[in-house]
Amino acid sequence: MAKTRITKRSVDGLDPTDKAFVVYDTELSGFGVRVAPSGSKTYIVEYRPGSGGRSVRSVRLALGRHGVITADEARKLARDRLAQARHGDDPAAQRRQEREAKTVSQIAEVWMTESVEPKLAAGTATLYRHYLDKHVRPALGTRKAMTITSADIDALHGRLGKAGTKATANRLSSMLSAMFNFAARRSLVPAGFTNPVRGLEKFTEEKRERYLSTAELQRLGAVLRDAETVGISWEPDPTKKTKHAAKPENRREIYSPHVVGAIRLLLLTGCRLREILNLRWGDVDFERGMIFLATSKTGRRAVVLNAPAFAVLEGLPRAGDYVIASSDPARPRTDLKKPWARITEAAELPGLRIHDLRHSFASIGAGGGMGLPIVGKLLGHTQPSTTARYAHLDADPVRAASDRIGSTISAALESKPLAEVIQIAGVRKQA
Repeated sequence: MAKTRITKRSVDGLDPTDKAFVVYDTELSGFGVRVAPSGSKTYIVEYRPGSGGRSVRSVRLALGRHGVITADEARKLARDRLAQARHGDDPAAQRRQEREAKTVSQIAEVWMTESVEPKLAAGTATLYRHYLDKHVRPALGTRKAMTITSADIDALHGRLGKAGTKATANRLSSMLSAMFNFAARRSLVPAGFTNPVRGLEKFTEEKRERYLSTAELQRLGAVLRDAETVGISWEPDPTKKTKHAAKPENRREIYSPHVVGAIRLLLLTGCRLREILNLRWGDVDFERGMIFLATSKTGRRAVVLNAPAFAVLEGLPRAGDYVIASSDPARPRTDLKKPWARITEAAELPGLRIHDLRHSFASIGAGGGMGLPIVGKLLGHTQPSTTARYAHLDADPVRAASDRIGSTISAALESKPLAEVIQIAGVRKQA
């Protein structure tokens, strides 16, 4: 075993042979330099992991190439690695683990294919892929998942929030939390890895529920009738030059019964957009007046059809497997963005979202005294807390009691006769 005091001069003086050999330092046990037949020289350190003594096989760890690091720098690194080994660590194993560790993109793909797509709704999987491709992979995709910190998540969350997408930032952070939890369960990250999303302060979101009033429903209904009969008028975009613009009397667009029917069904059933656009004729039971959704956000569920919704379905022409036909009979329609924008503009309903039709369906049910459990059942909610957002609209006994108390106090304040006050309050005279 060759030994020498490892310095720049001594290493420079080592000549290669036809076989690789190691020269060890005379002062620091385990520290040495390996000389390859090619002439390249690499500083190394050898140690025995743990406290097993000579019964444990020694491990060799490369520290760096001669010329890239100096002999003194290599000696310091060797001391540090030997100190780690004495405390029970294994620097070589840690380096191997870091080298083999999966990136965020790799973990995301495993999570999507093995957990999200088989277990969650198709719409949720599509949304998650969009979040990953647009936001996560560009920012963190090539990073080792085990190196992601809370600061990294905070930065990504903050950038999205500042861009005006606070709701997206919050949803994306929840998605990442689920992904890192999955990685921990599958041992795709080291044991003891802390989910970097834990403790994240989410943005406060403004409530976006909007409910159509009777007058707004009437305006929407009138525009829908025009849309499928005489058409909706339109004007050319003043910011674009058009050589052959249509004459004013010809600037009307008639929409297909499938577009108008989709909007009516969304409002009359309270279903989600994808539930209607992906609806197949085979899912409709005309005999029992039901829709049986094989997949939805909350899994399989049945939708009870009211008479108007039933009539809309009966009146739709069949043009393929899907109730709301698209240009391709074998594929569902992707969205209603363009016709919805034109229809809401004509109905003077700026900012109304398609999902607000579902809120309007729920608000009418809750306000009509049907009770939140029934409304939740109609909407396909699996948790009462989801329907609780409509509690302020519920005409329940608490509201009735409040009305009675208020009427009694108001009558007394207006100095009405005692007999009338007692009658309003519903109080019986004691015998």
